[in-house]
Amino acid sequence: MAKYIYRFSNWPDFFWDEKEIQVLLGKVRHLQGKLLGQISTLGFSFREETMLSTLTLDVLKSSEIEGEMLNYEQVRSSIARKLGLEYAGMVVSDRYVEGVVEMMLDATQNYLQPLDDERLFGWHAALFPTGRSGMHKIETGCYRSGEMQVVSGSMGKEKVHYQAPPPVQVRHMMEEFLTWFNSDTKLDPVIKSAIAHFWFIIIHPFDDGNGRIARAISDLLLARSDNSPQRFYSLSSQILIERKAYYQVLQRTQYQDGDITDWLSWFLNCLYRALESTEETLKKVLYKAEFWDKHKDTILNSRQRLMLNKILDGFDGKLKSSKWAKITKCSPDTALRDIKDLMEKGILKQEESGGRSTNYELNGFQGIFVS
Repeated sequence: MAKYIYRFSNWPDFFWDEKEIQVLLGKVRHLQGKLLGQISTLGFSFREETMLSTLTLDVLKSSEIEGEMLNYEQVRSSIARKLGLEYAGMVVSDRYVEGVVEMMLDATQNYLQPLDDERLFGWHAALFPTGRSGMHKIETGCYRSGEMQVVSGSMGKEKVHYQAPPPVQVRHMMEEFLTWFNSDTKLDPVIKSAIAHFWFIIIHPFDDGNGRIARAISDLLLARSDNSPQRFYSLSSQILIERKAYYQVLQRTQYQDGDITDWLSWFLNCLYRALESTEETLKKVLYKAEFWDKHKDTILNSRQRLMLNKILDGFDGKLKSSKWAKITKCSPDTALRDIKDLMEKGILKQEESGGRSTNYELNGFQGIFVS
């Protein structure tokens, strides 16, 4: 029988290579601080929009890791309603989407509240409002009473990747976990987020939904690390990109004798890449905010505003007068007049590449809107 990490006598006394992990943590903390500084310069509406987009992404991607595809508009509308944000085109969300959103918002907006059985049971019940996971009836809002294996492969050819602790041990293990979680351990919250994620996955206390709840727990502790309920980066979307490596490192670490260096290293690197991705997005948001601030008194027609916003959001392909006419539904002559007016105002310029057709680009182009 495989000796899993929870079967060693020192469980759950985790240890790691402090030197290696401190270097990675320093990089993550530096980038976190830089991003939060940039975000603080944004106007209120931009901050709201960035947060709404991030939370939507987080909910969608955390579910997608488990192979569940949620409706983007339903998720976005549900988050907006619950945060008291209004926007045009909001749609009604189904019970399942509402439940997933409730869990994520409780984790991130109430990040300072302690975590206990009741709160976790509420999250679990919200994830499975019908008491079923697909076709299967499951125990909801309570810890599992049955054995739990992580398996893959078709019936008769199943491969067991992990055997979770027996159900009789789950309650005691969760008491241990929650006591640690709610105590002041002097650990950096980012490191605590990584450990909590792994520890919870190892216990696998529920019939289903363990991965999504583990990521919500991570998000709660990352909100503590930022000391803010406002989310501007999504760890889940980066985990989805690196899903294969995510499962591989979890599987490798589950056989260790308590050494979780490999897991912490992967988690911090993944988080760093999530922050890097946000930095790129934020550059565009900041550039757009600065652009409209600079041109707040410039007289522009609705077609020009529409096209400038498209360019600022990352225009697909080259900007030609024919494309302008097609998108704004105007004549080629009107499109050319719009463009020439923007050139006279110093907003657009002709691309220097030449060629048979003329292309246009933003004047003072920063190189961040590459399609």
